[in-house]
Order: sequence, then C-alpha cells, then structure tokens
Amino acid sequence: MTSFATSPDGLAIAYDALGEGPPVVLIHGFAASRAITWKGTLWYDWLVRAGHKVIALDCRGHGESDKPHDSAAYDDTKMLADIVAVMSAEGVERADVMGYSMGGYLTINLAHEQPERINRAVIAGVGENYFTFWSTRDKIIADGLVAKDEADVTDRLAQEFRTFAARGNNDMEALAACMRRKRLSFTAEELKTISTPALVVSGEVDNIAGRPEKLAATLGNATPLLLPRRNHHSAVGDLVYKKAVRDFLQSAGETDAQ
Repeated sequence: MTSFATSPDGLAIAYDALGEGPPVVLIHGFAASRAITWKGTLWYDWLVRAGHKVIALDCRGHGESDKPHDSAAYDDTKMLADIVAVMSAEGVERADVMGYSMGGYLTINLAHEQPERINRAVIAGVGENYFTFWSTRDKIIADGLVAKDEADVTDRLAQEFRTFAARGNNDMEALAACMRRKRLSFTAEELKTISTPALVVSGEVDNIAGRPEKLAATLGNATPLLLPRRNHHSAVGDLVYKKAVRDFLQSAGETDAQ
C-alpha cells in the first residue's frame, strides 16, 4: 500500500516501505518510478531477502507523487528535501541510499549536501558523462517531451527519452519541467570531499552515463563496477549489479559492527 510524505513545499511524495533491517532508500531514474526502476526489476525482493528495510520513493513529477508544471519546483535542493521528508516519515535519520540515473545524481547531491543522512551510496547509471552530458542535452530532451507531434522530434536521444516516458503514461509537461530544473553540479575538487563509501555502477555500452571508473576515481571513497554488455536500460535489473550491491552493503555493515 502506497504511503505519502509531505515535502517542505507541500507536495505529496509517494513511497513504499517494506521489510525489516538496516534501511536502504531507493531513488529511481528520470521518467520512471519506484515501480518501474525497483519493484518491477525485483530489487524490492532482492534487498528484503538480504535483510534490509526498503524505502522507495516516487520523485516529484513521477509515479504517484504530485506533478507540478513549474521548473522551479524541481530545483535539486527541493528534490533532496523530498528524500529527507520520506526518511523522516519512516523515522529514519541515516540510511544506505541507492539511486539510478537521475536518482544517482540525487544520491551524489545528498552525499555532498547532507552527509549526515547517508551511510553508504550506490550511484548507478551515472559515470564519466557526469562532467559533460546534461549541460548540452537537457533543453533538447525537454523540448522533445512536449513536442505536439512525435515526428517533429528529430534528435535521437530526445526520441529515446520520449518513447520511454510515453510507455510509463507520464505527465510530459511535468517531466519537461523536471528536465529543465536547476541542478546541483560539483567540480572534481568538490566531489573529492565526499567521504561516503560509494559503489559507482554503469553498463559497458551505456552512452548516457559513460563508464564508471573516472567518476569513482574522482569521488573521495568509491569503487567502480562495469556491467558487461549492458546499456542504460538493461543495466537496471542486472544480476551482477544486484550481487555487487548485496555484497557492498553487507561488507560495509560488517565493518561498521567491528
């Protein structure tokens, strides 16, 4: 059954909470939802069986959460506040956090801005393109999402995002506003200050994220994981990825207990 937390600016943020044990907060990718990224790929079952409490939210503009059409409503600081609101609604002060794609960016932001909230981070669907990609693509993708005629969308990547978003029966105006949002972005020097233990994951043929090694080397305490033959979409439910996360969280937990 869906639960709801209230954001500081009054939006309803939908989430699931299930299982028992150390909490893991899950943050999905753009134009997806908690159901698409995490439940449908069996991450819920995997993490609950591994002994974790799963807390998975729908980011504003997605899934069952409220969907404003003003890009100012999607400022990254507000989206971070949604994550904290969900954690607080569950009585969780600190947790492990795993984000995919957009959720991976938000996980980096949380580790930088509010490190007291996060124990360990899994940053997936984000790689070396962190430093270059979105500054040149966000407007093109946003315009493609709200184009009246799909035939008018000629950019290949914008076509890919529109097709994916349409499959999820999304509010395209809300997604375009989210894509145009003011983003938190950090330099290599700023990323180096993040001491949160992190696992950086991306697919070998993910042209959106790029490879994980450069980003992992830039973060202060991170390990890369490259998923063979996986692209941005097929990496999400990969078994190698799931096993690595299970082992990462388990080994880190054992270290904490010592």
